Amino acid sequence: MNEQNYNLAFVFPGQGSQSVGMMSSMAAVYPQVKQTFEQASEALGFDLWKLVENGPVEDLNQTENTQPAMLAAGVAFWRVWCDKTKIRPAWMAGHSLGEYTALVCSDAIAFEDAVKLVVERGRLMQAAVPAGVGAMAAILGLEDHQVVNACMEVANNQIVAPANFNSPGQVVIAGDTAAVDRAIEALKALGAKRALKLPVSVPSHCYLMQEAAEKFSDILQSVNVDMPKMTLIHNADVKTHGSPEVIRYALKEQLYNPVRWVESIKFMHEQGVNGFIECGPGKVLLGLNKRIAPDAVHLTMYDPDSLNNVLEQLHG
Repeated sequence: MNEQNYNLAFVFPGQGSQSVGMMSSMAAVYPQVKQTFEQASEALGFDLWKLVENGPVEDLNQTENTQPAMLAAGVAFWRVWCDKTKIRPAWMAGHSLGEYTALVCSDAIAFEDAVKLVVERGRLMQAAVPAGVGAMAAILGLEDHQVVNACMEVANNQIVAPANFNSPGQVVIAGDTAAVDRAIEALKALGAKRALKLPVSVPSHCYLMQEAAEKFSDILQSVNVDMPKMTLIHNADVKTHGSPEVIRYALKEQLYNPVRWVESIKFMHEQGVNGFIECGPGKVLLGLNKRIAPDAVHLTMYDPDSLNNVLEQLHG
């Protein structure tokens, strides 16, 4: 019997944590990694493992490739975890794309369906805004309300707004390139420690994605969605949903609404979660989560050694 830990949450990273060779050390030890990528490759019709293992990095960073790559990586880690231990988290969440990984790992969406879904998500996002028209920027060192107000003041009938509330003092904004540029200058004037454009091709989680979201909604209708086996917190509304229709709606809304990550971690912590484990390549969420809930235990597993460390901590 599996043991569900009601004080434990698994969180899954999104785009930005990918790198060429990111699963090499895990694949050398655990056959589930290659098997997961083979399953994804079969669903996609191209060799996803070859791309993740060898690059080129420019191809891996194309959003329609990044999304299935990060999904498969997170699911592979989860499958290894499930083979190594009977401990299961009672809570799950994922940052942006990571929400799809959480849905797969909580048995709400079949892996093959999710792989195809995130490729379409990436294609629609890329097609919604021509290259150069949209931009994103990371803003460090200001209060959330300062960022919100500054964006509203400089919009001038264009789109610019917070896209990710990542941690206290770290907000990512997105929108029309010119409006993002104006916001950067306004936020620097307000005293931002950093206001830096991000090297992305798509302005995610803003109203420039609304057309993509409407098209994506139609695709979501064709995918079977079940009730998650864990309590899963959605990015768009910081709520958990049991109805397939409401889950589909939350995924549609996520495309053009901000990722409310700070609220998501705080909410789980307030419900008694005192351990957060980042499951997947990189350590991006680890740093964010430590700033959001500093009195909780934060761990990450991104290679065999870090996986063993997490297992020792939980079993020890």
